Amino acid sequence: MKYRLAWFLLFTINIGIAQVTTLITKEEVIAKVKESNNTLKMAEQDVLAAKGDFNQTNAILLPNISVSHTGIATTNPLMAFGSKLNQEILTSADFNPDLLNDPNQIKDFATRVEIQQPLLNFDGIFQRKAARSEWIATEFQSERTEEFIALEIEKAYMQLQLAYKTAEVLKKAKETAMENKRIADNSFKQGYLQKSDVLAVEVRVTEIDNQLQYAKSNILNNSNYISVLMNANSDQILKPADSLVIVNQTFSEENLLENRKDIMAMNSATEAYRQMHKADQMAFLPRLNAFGTYELHDDDVFQSNANGYLFGAELKWNLFEGSKRIGKSQKSKAEYDKSKLQLAQYKSESQLELNKAKRSLEDARNKLKLTALALQQSKESLRIRTNRFEQGLEKTTDLLLAETQYSQKQLEYYTTIFQHNYAQAYVEFLTKE
Repeated sequence: MKYRLAWFLLFTINIGIAQVTTLITKEEVIAKVKESNNTLKMAEQDVLAAKGDFNQTNAILLPNISVSHTGIATTNPLMAFGSKLNQEILTSADFNPDLLNDPNQIKDFATRVEIQQPLLNFDGIFQRKAARSEWIATEFQSERTEEFIALEIEKAYMQLQLAYKTAEVLKKAKETAMENKRIADNSFKQGYLQKSDVLAVEVRVTEIDNQLQYAKSNILNNSNYISVLMNANSDQILKPADSLVIVNQTFSEENLLENRKDIMAMNSATEAYRQMHKADQMAFLPRLNAFGTYELHDDDVFQSNANGYLFGAELKWNLFEGSKRIGKSQKSKAEYDKSKLQLAQYKSESQLELNKAKRSLEDARNKLKLTALALQQSKESLRIRTNRFEQGLEKTTDLLLAETQYSQKQLEYYTTIFQHNYAQAYVEFLTKE
């Protein structure tokens, strides 16, 4: 049992040593998040993947070039005659029927360069446009992700500020409670107070201790979350270099939703669906492609005793593929119509969210004024009751009630500051171009 207790104490000490408090500013958090955040890195990879899809569509503009070297040995009459012909070694003796029907083994090594060049590929052109729109949509979405992470940083940093401010208020409340306990103990010894009054003060001290422990847990939780955002070591305890204060900003009343990155991303995605539908419609048209080959033949490896070339063009029109293209066009049309409905719905919901956020900001501003007045009143009430309690003119319960209300009003005031600042940051996020 003693061994387990010693091990637990040692483990606790090591944890305490490992967790070092580090001062950090919001600007430093933003810089580290931009550099190391995994969500932002994944968004960048999504953009690169979309760019790769677009680059694949270069195939409708650029030639397809391949080189091959083939070696064969054959006694097949047709292949043997053709191989001699390709090597330009055919003689009149090779027209002997016996040799034609039963030729000797012949070797042929052929180097072949083949080029295919698309000339008219209407569906490919619109597929390329669709891939470009998808790439643009992914870029906009990546930028919006960065803006969302910035909002998360703002929120997490303010939450950490609030957690430290809460702990600060509770520490001061504990100091006050401990002083009240000292006075109550002295008064009890002198016979001015009953035991129940002293116990009530002790209960208040215990309540503050519990609240202080929750505040410390919130500090650790918010510190760890910021570390995760920065993709940094979560053993350290972060502390804001500045305190939680009221921030006031002004916003334009104009409707800025059309210029928001997520709206623009959905617009580009809808455009991609439109181009894909056009591509499926263009699949009913013929395709024109050019081709050419250049061949080198010899009976030794990598030699070129004979050569020849071939070039031409092919106009190909698939008239019917068992209604496959019809069904594909119907599907892409439905997806395009669905994307337009999704865009309209998203705009409507975004406008609703913006209106709610503006109202929440206005409510927070009004509440901020109210809590500031309530804090001032509770502070004055506590001062008066404390003076009266020290003179023996105030009940213990009334003093505890005043002290509790003052602590609550302080916490409520700083919580309202957080709500106000976050509501302001959220409106800025919803109206950011």
